[in-house]
Amino acid sequence: MEPNVEIRRLLDVMPASGRMTTKIVSKPEQAKVIDASFPQPWNQARPIYINFDLWRRLTKPQRDLLLLQMVSWLTGVKWFKPDIYQGVVLAGLLGGLLEAAQSDVVGVAVAGGLSAIAAFRIWRTNKSQESELNADAAAIRIAQRRGYSEAEAAQHLLSGIEAVAKIEARSGLNFTELIRCQNLRAIAGLSAVGMPESYNK
Repeated sequence: MEPNVEIRRLLDVMPASGRMTTKIVSKPEQAKVIDASFPQPWNQARPIYINFDLWRRLTKPQRDLLLLQMVSWLTGVKWFKPDIYQGVVLAGLLGGLLEAAQSDVVGVAVAGGLSAIAAFRIWRTNKSQESELNADAAAIRIAQRRGYSEAEAAQHLLSGIEAVAKIEARSGLNFTELIRCQNLRAIAGLSAVGMPESYNK
């Protein structure tokens, strides 16, 4: 597989929003098939690292869905959107600046603590199983615009997750992957058991 040719093909598969915010980078030395670092709020670049020697062992539909899922997860991480936690971070930072200007050490510590707690909450939400399930659903929606049916897309993503674990010589799927696979089996019509209500809220 010629990495540059595959990168061009994958860019065509990606939605326009993904092409603007993410970048595909060949990384032959990594042990993972596809990987991305959790995006930091101060870093606009969101690279996706692919080991093309391992990547070529997947089928084309598996590659499409795995990439779309990764792009959907990366573009779904929102550090700056109007909700309670972003408000607390902003209020904490502003309060910290005001207290610092008045040389109030305790005030600075309290404001900084509030900001840190809220920022951790935002980070945890974006790293949750729910964010992965949302990315799966988004990838399936995009794949439907690329000619896949919903069931086909879910099946390809499911088989891709399982194939990656084998290619990487892992002993099995992690907990989040098991939850995702169960959900994808239900979407693909391979299982009557879907996700618990708590995951669908």
